[in-house]
Formats: sequence, structure tokens, C-alpha cells
Amino acid sequence: MDHHDSIEIAATPEQAFAAVSDLASMGQRSPENTGGEWLGEGPALGAKFRGTNTHGTSSWSTVATVTDFEPPRLFAFEVKFKAFRISRWEFEITPTPTGCRVEERWKDRRNAVMRRGSDSSYDRADFTKESIRTTLERLKDELEAASPTA
Repeated sequence: MDHHDSIEIAATPEQAFAAVSDLASMGQRSPENTGGEWLGEGPALGAKFRGTNTHGTSSWSTVATVTDFEPPRLFAFEVKFKAFRISRWEFEITPTPTGCRVEERWKDRRNAVMRRGSDSSYDRADFTKESIRTTLERLKDELEAASPTA
């Protein structure tokens, strides 16, 4: 299971990359993620971070490892819970004549047992599809409000 979406933003690729790799501010954009902190030095290839999340009345944290770090083009990470692979997230940034295009990708890496045991009060794929759109729209609003190119 996976999903991706993208948005045009009137901001530089460098501004977009700085925003998507700033863990603490992600909670301002995401409907589920409430932020994160580096576990050691980051952002960098191989760096680990703890991400915190909330959905309804549930809260949890996961540890992620940066798998791609290519400023200002690509920021990606793998999420684990204990020893279990959960998901892969990617932010790919492409320059455009008016700024950049940011594409966010999500790949569900949970096995069948973990999918069955997850919260059945909502559909993870549908929620993530909406969450990605919301995150991208908030990112656009934030960067264009702050960007001298907007």
C-alpha cells in the first residue's frame, strides 16, 4: 500500500527542503505528527530521530532512520516501531519556473499481522492520503507567506 501527492510552491527548493527536514516544525503541518527530535546529530544520512504522533485519543512515538539526504532535492526516512518496519516517507523537491514542486510519498511497510492489529476505527490508507494533502497545503501556505518570491 502506498500513496503520493504533490504541490507547487512559490518558494525555493532550499526553503522547502529546510522545512520538510525540520522535525520540530512538522507538527504545525501534519494532522497526525506532532514533531520530533534528533537522536544524536541530524539531519544527515543515517541519522535517527524520534517522531511523536497523535490520532484521536491515541499518542505514540516511533524511531526513524534517514535513508536519503540530498539537499535540496530529497529527504526520506524509514519508520520502525521496536523491530518492526512501519513505513517509508519521502519528500522529493523539484525546481520549477515559479519555485518548486514538493512530492510527498508514503509506503506502508507493515506486515499483514500488524495491519490486522492496528486501530480499526479508521482506514490508515485513506487517512494517510488526506493527511499528505493537508500537510502539503499547510507547507505551501507557510512557505509562500514567508517567501520573498511569493
